[in-house]
Amino acid sequence: MNAVLDDVLVAAVLLASLGYALVKLGPRTLRKRILAHLSLILAAAPSFLKLAGVAQRLAAASGKAQAACGGCDSCGTESSSAPQSPSEINVPIAKIGRRT
Repeated sequence: MNAVLDDVLVAAVLLASLGYALVKLGPRTLRKRILAHLSLILAAAPSFLKLAGVAQRLAAASGKAQAACGGCDSCGTESSSAPQSPSEINVPIAKIGRRT
């Protein structure tokens, strides 16, 4: 009986490791689908397991579009015109000649 329990525990840990690798290293669309399906599965679980909160968090994570860096989610939407210091000299590209 202990050998069967050991095998089940090792299989569960390997399955959890594989799932973590897929979620973290896989493409974003795959991540969203995995998280959405996990949230549906956990929401359908019996209420005595108290998995409703986890299902809600997974559903929120699957719907949220993450930025490339994982930061502010505004990649490139703002025009960042940084204030130029008076010591900078701006030369138009048309005035730069080719070296021959």
